[in-house]
Amino acid sequence: MMGTQFVQWLGRFLPPPHNVPDREQARAAFGAALGLGLTALLSFAALGANLDAMFLIAPMGASAVLVFGVPASPLAQPWSVVGGNVVSALVGITCARFIEAPMMAAPLAGSLAIVAMFFMRCLHPPGGAVALTAVLAGPAVHAAGYHFALVPVCLNSSLLVAAGLAYNNMTGRRYPHMAHSPMQNVHDTRDPAPTGRIGFSNDDLDAVLKRYGQVLDVSRDDLEDIILQTEMHAYGRRFGVITCADVMSKDVVTLEFSTELADAWRLLRHHHVHALPVLNSARRVIGIVTQNDFLHQGELDDYHTYAERFRRFIQKTLKTHSDKPEVVGQIMSQPVRTVRDDTPIVELVPLMANAGMHHIPVVNLENRFVGIVTQSDLVASLYESRLVTAPPASRGPGIGQVALKTT
Repeated sequence: MMGTQFVQWLGRFLPPPHNVPDREQARAAFGAALGLGLTALLSFAALGANLDAMFLIAPMGASAVLVFGVPASPLAQPWSVVGGNVVSALVGITCARFIEAPMMAAPLAGSLAIVAMFFMRCLHPPGGAVALTAVLAGPAVHAAGYHFALVPVCLNSSLLVAAGLAYNNMTGRRYPHMAHSPMQNVHDTRDPAPTGRIGFSNDDLDAVLKRYGQVLDVSRDDLEDIILQTEMHAYGRRFGVITCADVMSKDVVTLEFSTELADAWRLLRHHHVHALPVLNSARRVIGIVTQNDFLHQGELDDYHTYAERFRRFIQKTLKTHSDKPEVVGQIMSQPVRTVRDDTPIVELVPLMANAGMHHIPVVNLENRFVGIVTQSDLVASLYESRLVTAPPASRGPGIGQVALKTT
């Protein structure tokens, strides 16, 4: 019994399995090799090929793990890398100068570096190693003095960040991964976005993080997005995954770039719709025309002459050259946000509720137009999914039903 408990206790020290795909692991490893290689090469060239100089310090390897392996981490952002390493170097040099015994200077440098990085808002784990390097590296570093913080520490850090900026963005990873500052909402008295009026709010998340009271290796914005994505995933698991292909309108009237304004307006009015997609010859979406586009482009803000001005706006000009828009392509909104036909409809909620999109064109795997989803389609499908899965006692009277009261 004791042996089983001991094995279980030891099992707690084993790392849990990660969800990082092999492609991402390879991307991070190749990026670190490329970043460290360029940093070493350029630093070596900048120092004039002085073999006695320390052109690349060991903590850069740890910085590369963060910059290329977890570029979204707050600990891997440019200010954290450069500021954290330089501040720690200054702390380490100072401790080495005033405390002769390395056994005392090294731990003090590590702890004071953490204090300095917290104060400067540039917490970077490799900074602790930089502080120890400044204390323990030997006479060459001690002779360099505070210049060591500039070369090689600042030089190495800056070159590594520059390589991270280029490589991460070229491989589809946003860097720097700037977090939204809570101070931006201090004087914001506007109503929250529709999706923010239900579920948890920004204040709820901030309150929980404050009570948690520890450093998280994930930005606040990313944490909020993870929670929201989890909610949408849970909704799909509970009520079934309904895709855009299930609810979209397929028999949609479309326009071309060269469709005349009068014809486009007649189609909008005849079919009682508020927007029509504009397609090219390959049936790919190049724009969308709404009633608001007609009103905005026509500058129809004088309601006393609205009817006459609108007729002049959509009427075809007989002259060879005209400054007035003549065809749909001149007034359509572009670029257009589209979604794939296999996209779950719950992912459209933020787009329609918060971004104010009323009509979203749907495309297939080949990026060709196959339909359109409106706010009405979304509301009806979400309502129907909840109604079908709800227990009979909680549904209440359905559409076209009357609740009977018995005595």
